[in-house]
Amino acid sequence: MTDQQPLDLLLITPGGRDAIYQELGEELTAVEPPLWAGLIATYCRLKDHRVAIIDSEAERWGPETVAKRVAELKPRLVGMIVYGHQPSASTQMMTAAGPACRAIKAEAPEVPVIIVGGHVAALPERTLREEAVDFACTGEGPVTVETLVRALASDAPDLSQVPGIVYWEGGEVRRTLSAPLIEDLDHDLPGSSWDLLPMDRYRAHNWQCFGDLGARKPYASIYTTLGCPYKCSFCCINAPFGKNGYRFRSPEAVLKEIDILIEQYGVRTFKIVDEMFVLNEKHVTAICEGLIPRNEKLGGALNLWAYARVDTVKPAMLDMLRRAGFRWLALGIESGSKHVRDGAKKALKSEDIVGIVRAIQEAGINVIGNYIFGLPDDDAQSMRETLDLAKELNCEFANFYSAMAYPGSPLYNTAVEKGWELPDAWSGFSQHSYDCKPLATEKATAAEVLAFRDAAFNEYFTNPRYLKMVDQRFGASTSVHIRQMTRHSLRRKLLEPVDAPA
Repeated sequence: MTDQQPLDLLLITPGGRDAIYQELGEELTAVEPPLWAGLIATYCRLKDHRVAIIDSEAERWGPETVAKRVAELKPRLVGMIVYGHQPSASTQMMTAAGPACRAIKAEAPEVPVIIVGGHVAALPERTLREEAVDFACTGEGPVTVETLVRALASDAPDLSQVPGIVYWEGGEVRRTLSAPLIEDLDHDLPGSSWDLLPMDRYRAHNWQCFGDLGARKPYASIYTTLGCPYKCSFCCINAPFGKNGYRFRSPEAVLKEIDILIEQYGVRTFKIVDEMFVLNEKHVTAICEGLIPRNEKLGGALNLWAYARVDTVKPAMLDMLRRAGFRWLALGIESGSKHVRDGAKKALKSEDIVGIVRAIQEAGINVIGNYIFGLPDDDAQSMRETLDLAKELNCEFANFYSAMAYPGSPLYNTAVEKGWELPDAWSGFSQHSYDCKPLATEKATAAEVLAFRDAAFNEYFTNPRYLKMVDQRFGASTSVHIRQMTRHSLRRKLLEPVDAPA
């Protein structure tokens, strides 16, 4: 795309890594390709629109730099995309999206802006009222954005015919009918517009490359399905889709995109973005059967990770997954207390959890255990049970979260209905931010939950049994890396002492 060509659509991914992750964002976290910016770009390019992408997260551009670029390009429409690399990340991305939108409106007020993402779909009217945007998208985005681009080409756009937007008209908020979900993913969303992205900037999480930390680049993330059929109370994955569901790409389309990334960009390290990849056995098997010969051709160099559930992983699938290049599976274990898991609509038995984790590890696949402290039924004892289970499982990596009522989740609706205290700013929904404020429970304050979470992180990653396992499995350099990782201490406003009155 040259600057001389008129631009129909400029898609922007906001930055804000420092505010969201503090000092962890500099080296430890992943820099993810913006999935939905890439997909919306592809959808609109297939309709013959001229599209560009600014990934200000990857480029490390601030709001003023982004705004100046918008003024230079003069697109017909700016799309601010706030999906994030996992569902809960959408809300915390509003921390950077807000200033970017304000800067654009100050620098190029004539350019219309639509904001799109999971958070936006959950709170479209509020987003329109609070942010410097002309439109907020109530759904997943591609159909809405493309229709709006076409409408704005008219001298007298009929906004009422653009599906899935809220906008101002005569001082009032108007809302149009919902946009249809895209059903033919292979035809309409056949993959990301990789040629529009700064591919040299993306890197995997540190843990995905334990044993070979230099392999974090090049890196890419792709999807094979959209949505999730489950109804976990804390999850907001289905907010932009309007319902629980599960849409599939064909294995052939997935493998074609992987081939492009391998051959054109040299990618060997991948994330499968699906909220639940290991679910439909026929789908997973077909993709793995296609990956196995590719992995063999590359000398076993593929390194993929994906999400799974304890109750969807079948031991018979594990050898196939490993031969296909899956080196990590992320399991949502959530709590060590059956009572708390049941309350979160995550009905699993502890013995099943242990058995599946061991089976995965025995197949040569590493496990990321995901745990949550502060679910509604949690107290000090149940949170301790969760940490004890994590230490017993001794997964190769663990993520410790404090419970958040993310907009778009059933838990958020409950929190609003019951008047529970929520974070003061969107950045407070980030697990690692200075102003992080988790939900309180009936028996634990928000500060107690957060303090337990931070202490649990240190207790797990400094545990001699864990470090010995890492040393044996990945080598001494990785255990040294983990020791260095635990030296990063997050600042927490909620845990700072309150000055005594004079």
